[in-house]
Amino acid sequence: MKLDAGLVFMSDTRTNSGVDNISTFRKMHTFCKPGDRFITIMTAGNLATTQTVMSTLAERNKAPEDRNPTILSAPSMFRVAQIIGELLRETIRERELTGLNAETTFNATLIVGGQINGMEPRLFMIYPEGNFIEASDDTPFFQIGETKYGRPILVRGFQSDMSFESATKLLMVSFDSTMAANLSVALPLDMLILPKDRFEPLQQRRIAADDPYFSKISTGWSDALRAAFYSLPDYVIE
Repeated sequence: MKLDAGLVFMSDTRTNSGVDNISTFRKMHTFCKPGDRFITIMTAGNLATTQTVMSTLAERNKAPEDRNPTILSAPSMFRVAQIIGELLRETIRERELTGLNAETTFNATLIVGGQINGMEPRLFMIYPEGNFIEASDDTPFFQIGETKYGRPILVRGFQSDMSFESATKLLMVSFDSTMAANLSVALPLDMLILPKDRFEPLQQRRIAADDPYFSKISTGWSDALRAAFYSLPDYVIE
């Protein structure tokens, strides 16, 4: 989410290749140059593709070369999105050329957000083709992966001037609704709050299955939905 006060990120950790092959992997990754920039990347799609992209970005940061620009030296968040998009496209293309299986898909989608000193926070969604779109007043948040169950919550509840606390609660409700309907999304969740002009997280934590606040949100949201439903006028069959 892109708020007036900064950026808020949340991701789940479940990956699966069928109901008998479910694993937990981090989908949120951060890159930091203290006092200068903080960048967060969230991933969805083919795990081998996303891990290769993240590992390559990390390796480039360790040993930068002119022919391989790094996201920690890019002059703007727009250029950061370009670098990551180009790498994602190249990674998918290389895997497709192996011809391991005509039915195998190597596609992945990324959300990239952060701030560079002297500039505004920016948020992008990067497609498998390497192109991307940027968050705006009309589109202030992005979702990747399983989106349809949690999106109505965000559309109805989002306000750009909401607090970080309210935004976190809204994201938890959205994820809870998604997890209730789709087994491919599950706890634990990773969360990161990046205030404007801070260049380090206000909070970064993992929300486990036994998290007391998330449990209250899940139970309270279910109870509130039922109460709202039964408060509506009854339908009369004549």
